[in-house]
Amino acid sequence: MLTQDDLIISTSNLTKSYGKKIILDKLNLAVPRGSICGFLGPNGAGKSTTIKLLLGLVKPSSGKGTILGKNIVRDSVSIREQVGFLAQEPRFYGYLTARETLRFVASFFFKGSKNQIESRIDEIIYIVGLDGKANRPVKGFSGGERQRLGIAQAAINDPELIILDEPASALDPLGRRDMLQIIEGFRGRSTVFYSTHILDDVQRVSDMVVILNKGKLIAQGSIQELLAGNRSQFHLTLRGDGLAIVNKLNNIPWIQAINIEPGFPDVNNNKTSKLHVNVTNPNTAENELLRLVMSDSETVVTEFGRTSYELEDIFVDLVEGETTNAR
Repeated sequence: MLTQDDLIISTSNLTKSYGKKIILDKLNLAVPRGSICGFLGPNGAGKSTTIKLLLGLVKPSSGKGTILGKNIVRDSVSIREQVGFLAQEPRFYGYLTARETLRFVASFFFKGSKNQIESRIDEIIYIVGLDGKANRPVKGFSGGERQRLGIAQAAINDPELIILDEPASALDPLGRRDMLQIIEGFRGRSTVFYSTHILDDVQRVSDMVVILNKGKLIAQGSIQELLAGNRSQFHLTLRGDGLAIVNKLNNIPWIQAINIEPGFPDVNNNKTSKLHVNVTNPNTAENELLRLVMSDSETVVTEFGRTSYELEDIFVDLVEGETTNAR
């Protein structure tokens, strides 16, 4: 069980509304220190509003929150001095070089001598892969290079927490891959909390995920917990009377629902069926389901296993489930 000391971001019933329109509704975030946390949600879910609230750029309508143990309203200036942040569309002075840009940012946020500043600039330029372009004016940078520079300026003061707003949204696949490698490189050094709508990226690099929909928190936890918690379906492909098997399994208390699909005839022109079986007790199903089906002497099972889920499957189920429940 995580304590407040284990959390780098914590909110309690954090709410933001404009007039009668609720943008964020009683958000309870719990982001562990040292994690790489993907912040997911459809467009308009409230992700950017959440980030603005956390950084004290807008004030909550109600509720409270802390970052690094500091109050997001009362201590917002101190938080912004300590937390690295990359906006979705970072802006730079085009006439400055990457090195000059980082030197300028460091003059506000990095506490140290000139030699220490230059040493840190060299280090972060290398980390983000701009070491060959540090002395070029930013106006000639590609979109991917500008994002690299954005992360470099966010991390210039070696912060304990880095918040990134859609860092890979405008990048091509190679740019996204490089961005994920940079984020992964902060593991063990900084907590990274980043918003995105690219689910595959989250599954590849994050160990923690938060899902927001229509201003409400609908899931949060480790990737492993989220996937394991929803792996409650098994699939079977069989030859024989599929409907008879369904009728037999319908009386089993740990079987929640069964969906049957007619399959294609096999090489010997035998009729096949595919069953998707939702269960309430996966461990029992693992041990008993196949035995129950094969106890019918007229049935041959050609495939059996747990249905494997990707984060996208979970995300779609959760978001569509929320939409259905709201109707």
